[in-house]
Amino acid sequence: MTDHLLDDSDPTTPDAAADDRTADLSHPAAPAEEPLGSPWADVRAYVATPRLTGLALAPDGSHLVASVAGLNAAKNAYVTSLWRVDPAGRAPARRLTRGVDGEAATAFLPDGSLLFTAKRTVPAEGDDPVKDTTKALWCLPADGGEAYVIARRDGGWEAVAAARAADTVVLAVPAHPGTADEAADAAKREARAKGKVTAILHAGVPVRFWDHDLGAERTRLLAASVADREGDATLADVRPLSGDVGAALAGPYSLSDDGRVLASGWNLVQARGFVRDTVAVWDVAAGSRLVVEPDGDVELSGPVVSRDGRWVAAVAATLPTPERAPAVWLCVLDAATGERRDLTRGWDRWPAVAGWSPDGATIYVTADDDGDCPVWAVDAASGAVRRLTDAGAFGSVQVGADGVLYALRSSYTDPGSIVRIDAAGGVTPLPSPVSYPDLPGRVERVATAASDGVRVPGYLLLPEGATADAPAKLALWIHGGPLGSWNAWSWRWCPWLLVAQGYAVLLPDPALSTGYGQAYIQRGWGRWGAESYTDLMALTDAVVARPDVDETRTAAMGGSYGGYMANWVAGHTDRFKAIVSHASLWNLETFGSTTDAPWYWDLEMSPAMRTANSPHLHARNIVTPMLVVHGDKDYRVPIGEGLALWWALVSGFDGPPEDLPHRFLYFPDENHWVLTPNHARVWYETVLAFLARHVDGSAETRSEFL
Repeated sequence: MTDHLLDDSDPTTPDAAADDRTADLSHPAAPAEEPLGSPWADVRAYVATPRLTGLALAPDGSHLVASVAGLNAAKNAYVTSLWRVDPAGRAPARRLTRGVDGEAATAFLPDGSLLFTAKRTVPAEGDDPVKDTTKALWCLPADGGEAYVIARRDGGWEAVAAARAADTVVLAVPAHPGTADEAADAAKREARAKGKVTAILHAGVPVRFWDHDLGAERTRLLAASVADREGDATLADVRPLSGDVGAALAGPYSLSDDGRVLASGWNLVQARGFVRDTVAVWDVAAGSRLVVEPDGDVELSGPVVSRDGRWVAAVAATLPTPERAPAVWLCVLDAATGERRDLTRGWDRWPAVAGWSPDGATIYVTADDDGDCPVWAVDAASGAVRRLTDAGAFGSVQVGADGVLYALRSSYTDPGSIVRIDAAGGVTPLPSPVSYPDLPGRVERVATAASDGVRVPGYLLLPEGATADAPAKLALWIHGGPLGSWNAWSWRWCPWLLVAQGYAVLLPDPALSTGYGQAYIQRGWGRWGAESYTDLMALTDAVVARPDVDETRTAAMGGSYGGYMANWVAGHTDRFKAIVSHASLWNLETFGSTTDAPWYWDLEMSPAMRTANSPHLHARNIVTPMLVVHGDKDYRVPIGEGLALWWALVSGFDGPPEDLPHRFLYFPDENHWVLTPNHARVWYETVLAFLARHVDGSAETRSEFL
């Protein structure tokens, strides 16, 4: 269910998919003749700042491996390096990899050797169809010796799962439908490349996902053993596990300690184009699978197998309707029968599975909770829930054999840190590969009462020196989702760059936000333009009433669902001086059939809901200057939404063309997010310049790249 949301979370935050390249982090700065300032005040320095993206724990608990994204040598792409971190906190972090084109941590072998993928040049061998530039699977010895290739295939690798206490590995790989083996798949890939053929023949849905087309290749699973070859590990007995299952297979992939049981996601494609999420449990040795048939209106996702392979923890969710928001809870599946036992049906939070305790008695989850995303311990027998951590948002949670947890933590005062979490919930920071300068202001938790008396909370970031004598400008920044919450640091949506320019930034959690209970979600369900909008305005009213905020100089902005709401705001009030709308929904009457998961939006959006809540029907009311931002590779909110919004703004302006106050920032090769460093720089520079022009009356300026 969550895969179908208008997610604007950050791909460089914990648990997000890391880039498979690496940077030379010893040279992050611009040329000496152009010294960089603070990353919060200088966008060039900001995009050059390394950031944590992932964490893995060796099976014996001797060390952690952190992934760090930073600029490459040309300063035009983000790439990832791997660093060793001491779980005891005594030794400084030490860099493990320095590949020019990158590494991505995948899995540990039982002896502590680390498997990772990297697109390094490896000469072809004999008649091997694998090309020199293929992304290979590498092994970094536990003692820190030289990494070496353990396996290669023409199509590369998508994911690797390795058993903690056995020589079994499972590999997710892309392959062309209908190909019988690796040789046939390589031949099909070669023929398409030589013929410059990109056409795809579909026989169902989905046809796209997020930013890439589906169908030319589909995911398959291979199983293998790790053998010793003259002191080096090598893959042996590589065999098909899933075969050609079309679009059914999905991550994540979780393997038991002994390598016997694998749990994965599974897509049930049903009549009338409906795709339903569930879980598949695999007997790795036998090559068989059990697809769990969810009962009633329930979907299953996010499976994690217990270490002994007996149980699978998963997230259960009811399918939404236009009148009813989904309910979400933790459940346990019997790995042998698929029988489901619900654990947290009465808990008023939405969990995501993080891992099992070694003895199988506890399941660790994360769940939004009133401006945080803590780690929680759930009793696997009774379902009793205990909060382990205090402030902050936690991800990439790792569970040690001794029961100690490790995670990446962030908040609006912490760009990212590595922490150890003891059984009682104590959190201890560990030496990190990255550090950050002081932030240019302070954070306050704020709240007000909505018209129906419900508390509407948020964060307010204030610049240094904001007082009644020098009140700060205000930027209302609306989160996406809409089923989400402002609780974690985001490198993609960082409010501190606005704070450094003198803005107070309001991050509200209106109706539909998670972490405040089911009723808070339900009160805005099916009424996107009602309670969510009035909640935003109520909290804005409360903040501009403060003496340290200037109510005459305000702007609003948002991305994804936040962009939808920015469009709705533009059509319903003229209180703001400028509005920024990124990757936004404009016409709800057409959006649902063009997004990458149309079946989901057919469940949630009735024709009446689309008509009552579509911003395009209020285009004639827009008088506020708008900056429209959209990427052409955005398949979640397709580019047609941005183009239609832009045409409505241009065609609705009666003045001379040269006086048009609106602007359209278009990225032909970016998706729902803007990911490449110089495009991120253009985004921030353009947004800041647009706000300066309309909020402060400054002259219009452009990024040097435009």
